[in-house]
Order: sequence, then C-alpha cells, then structure tokens
Amino acid sequence: MTMVPDQCDLLVVGSGAAGMAAAITAAHSGLKPVIIEKSSYFGGSTAVSGGAIWVPDNPIMRAAGMKDDRAEARRYIEGETGNRFNAEVVDAFLENGPEAIGFFHDNTALKFTHRPYSPDYHSDQPGAAMGGRVIDAEDYDGSRLGANLARLRPPIADFTLLGGMMLNRFDIGHFLKMSRSFNSAIYATRVVMRYAKDRLVHRRTTRLVLGAAIAGRLAETVFSLKIPLLLDTELVGLEQDVEGRVTGARVKGPGGFRDIAAAKGVVLASGGFPHDTKRRARSFDHVAKGLPHYSMSPTAGTGGSIEAAEAIGAEFVTSNNNGGFWTPVSLLSNADGSKRPFPHLFLDRAKPGVIAVGHDGKRFINEARSYHDFVQGLIGKLESENRKSAWLVCDHRALRRYGLGAVPAFPGRVGPYLKSGYLKRGRSVADLASVTGIAADQLEATIRAFNADAAQGHDTAFGKGSTAYQTYLGDAEQKPNACLRPLDNPPYYAIEIYPGDIGTSMGLAVNGRGQVRDREGNVITGLYACGNDMNSIMAGAYPGAGITLGPALTFGYVVGRTAAREA
Repeated sequence: MTMVPDQCDLLVVGSGAAGMAAAITAAHSGLKPVIIEKSSYFGGSTAVSGGAIWVPDNPIMRAAGMKDDRAEARRYIEGETGNRFNAEVVDAFLENGPEAIGFFHDNTALKFTHRPYSPDYHSDQPGAAMGGRVIDAEDYDGSRLGANLARLRPPIADFTLLGGMMLNRFDIGHFLKMSRSFNSAIYATRVVMRYAKDRLVHRRTTRLVLGAAIAGRLAETVFSLKIPLLLDTELVGLEQDVEGRVTGARVKGPGGFRDIAAAKGVVLASGGFPHDTKRRARSFDHVAKGLPHYSMSPTAGTGGSIEAAEAIGAEFVTSNNNGGFWTPVSLLSNADGSKRPFPHLFLDRAKPGVIAVGHDGKRFINEARSYHDFVQGLIGKLESENRKSAWLVCDHRALRRYGLGAVPAFPGRVGPYLKSGYLKRGRSVADLASVTGIAADQLEATIRAFNADAAQGHDTAFGKGSTAYQTYLGDAEQKPNACLRPLDNPPYYAIEIYPGDIGTSMGLAVNGRGQVRDREGNVITGLYACGNDMNSIMAGAYPGAGITLGPALTFGYVVGRTAAREA
C-alpha cells in the first residue's frame, strides 16, 4: 500500500483523463504531483467510456491531410450553446486543444488516430464538420501496465462479449456482419482467439480499446513518471492560508484522515456529481418533477469535490440548458433483484426497422437523433403522458441483424432476455401491445404510417435519416435511406426505456486557465478544476462525439501548465 504523503507540489483529485492529464503535464513542467482516487480503481468514467475525443483542428487530422477552421468550430459551439456561450473558456479550448493533443501524442504513451468521417451531431448546422474533429486512442496492450492492470477500472460487463472481450467501433461492424461476410467472420475469429489467449495467460483481456485505451495509456505515463496514484483515498476538505490561497487538502484513506500540503495548489477532476442524489434532484428538472433517472457513470462520482469547493466559496453553475449529458437507458435485472442501466447510445435507435413510442402508441421524436437529444424528447413525452417510461419497438429482422439494447444480434441468444422480461415479444403488433400495455389501436396505426413512409425512404413525421449524422449510424446497405425500413417481419419486440446520463454537465465556474472562481467571479488562488468537476464549456449542449473527453484532456493540460507557471 502506497502511503499518503504529507506534501506535494500539486494535488490532483481524480484519476480519469482530466486528472491524469493534469498530473502528467505538471510533471513535465517540473512539478511533483500526487493523484488521489476515491475508488478502488483508477481510470474514472474515462475507462468505461466510448473514448471519443472532440478537438477541432487537431494535429492528428492535419497530419492526415484534413483541414478544419477554428472560427467555424467556434461558430458551431456558439450556435449550440446560444446565450450560454462562454467565450473565454471556449476560446481557451479551441486555442489549447490542438496543442494539448500534440503534447500528449508526442510526449506520452497516449497515441491517437483520427476519424476521417464522423459527422458532428447536428451536422446540418452552421460550422459543423463531417470528420476529423473526433480522434481516438490507439488500441492498447494492457500487459504493459504489469501488475497495475488489475487496478484499472474494468469494462462494464454488459458491454463485453464472452465474459470480458472488449470491442472497438471497427470490431463491432465486423461482428454485426460476421454471419453475412466471410472477411468479417475471419476478422471476428481472430479477435476471439486473441481474447482466448489472454484469458489463459492473464485471466482477463489485455486488449484495451475505446476509453480503456485512453486510461491505460495515460496510466502508463503516470507510472513511468513515478507520479504517486493513491486509491481508496477521498477528498474531505480543502485547506487555505490566511489570504485565501488553497494550500492543501484533508483526505481520508486506508490509514484514516490525513492532511496533504500542496505547495502549488489542488486540481479537482473527480468526475462531477452523477450519483449525488440530492444535487441531481436540484439540478435535473425532470428528476425534480418525479421522473426516474439512471446514471452510467461509476458510483464513486458523488460530487464530493464540488461540495469541498463550494465550502470555501466556489461557484457551482446552475444555468446550463441541461444538467447532464443524457442517454436513454433500459434496465437489466441483477441476481439480487435490483436493476442496472444499459445505455442506448448509437447501436440501435438509428437502425432501419426501429421506432420509439410512448405508452399511447405514438412516436414522439426522430429516433436517429443523438442520445442527448433523444432524451430531451423522451422527457417531454413522459411529462405530457404522466408516465415513467417509453418503448423501443422493432421487428424480428431488425432485432437479429442489429440487436436491441443489451439483446445481441444473431447469432447471440435472445431467450435469456425474454425469460427475464427485459425483452417483450408479440406474434403480431396487437400481441406486442397486449404484453407491454401500449395502446393497441394507436400502435398499429403508428406502425402502418411509419411503414408507408419507410417504403418510400422519407420519414414525413419526424425526419429519421435526414442528416449525415443520422445516416452515419444507420445501415449503409439499406436503400434508399440508411435509417428506414418497414416493420413488417413478425414477431415484434419491445424494450422499456428511461432517462439516464453518461455524466454531468453542470460544474464549478472556471476561467480560461482552469482556475476556479468564487461566487463574486474572483479567482480562488491555488484551486483548479477540469473534467466534469468543471462546468462544461458546452453549457449543457452536446454538439458531437467526444465533447467531454476533448475538453477534459485540454483543460487537464491547461491547469497543469497554469499551476507550473504560477509556481
């Protein structure tokens, strides 16, 4: 067990992308940082995320010959955030983001690839880009972490195959086609064989992808720089000198309470407040109105860092247009009878043969819109119906070709999900309505109208498949519209869905240097915030894939440099 030190240059609270980025940058700038982590694992929500990183005009895309215009990116963010646009932090992000990506790519184990085609979520809006702004970490061999691999937050079991095999975006495409494509079948077999070897040798997968690759690569650099990373160590309070400068913190670790002096300050990067039920009830309007809500973030994210900052006068921003980054979720049963959420991010809703309806049997939104946008429509539907949930509905062909929620595509098994009640099935639309409680006549009318539109390739009701982003998530083999096909292949299936999140957007007010402001707008010297502890630069909007991790890495870099310059 690593002992809690009495002092350091910079104390970093949280071991996700933002926290590790801040510590690494500070170490490269000559400081001696220490990272504390409340959980028994390092990696935070980064390690279980999709791993997308949104940074306009980044050097990875430029090296590949792609061009971007920062002024257009700024225009896009301004259009997304409206009157909540924070010019200071957005400009700091756009200026420092490319530099941060270049720094990590050149000086750490974190290596990137770019997505040549990955449309921004509102691809039809001014300033949006069709690709390049989203980058990913290269897949990572976790065995490079040695014994520390066991301390990396493991993947969410429901997101893996065969008891722990992780898949990246490229893998998923092949696994969905492996029953129809010889090349995809060969590719999938190789991935499975690699996993089988890992299980024999390491008892777990060592092929880390998506967010786990980011966390693993950053951790390799943390350990190589000999930055202490203390698990099971929780921030209790912040300490200040007589002039109000933050000079350290009180923490609770395995050995009890300790004080750590931090000569150059404290960085808060502990992941926001997704499991702070009291703040969630105050900050999420739909929760305040009695609607259910489920978070996909690690349960350690209870908002302790934000509370500690507020206790010394820091401002918590409540004006964002959404308190979190939303995703619809369905609920899987645990062995003890409790439920766990499963997110419907991008694998099912946009696909042909899938629609969303309320208990009244009516569609309420374009199903192919982003997960964040979808939940905004879902909340409105639930409030208008005075209901707690809605439904995703598909036919047999869609279920077996794409899967639905946690139910896998062919050749995965459907039976266990039917048996548990997670998946509902009806031989006809009327039968499905009977087992779900959806209004039968209206559901039949809805599917009839949708099928007529889908046959023509145009969704006249909600425009499903009408933008580049939406068709990007559809099925390119489906013509004339990648998102539309009639639901005409019984039996029919449904999964109940609820509002959820993948993280919180409201956080501490900071300036362009990542310094926390008090309620009068003044800087609290020696206190910094990044990641989801910092108020989102998108002010509750969700413009594209990676708009949490892009700013997290950028402002981790910014605060690491700022602390060193203050020194």
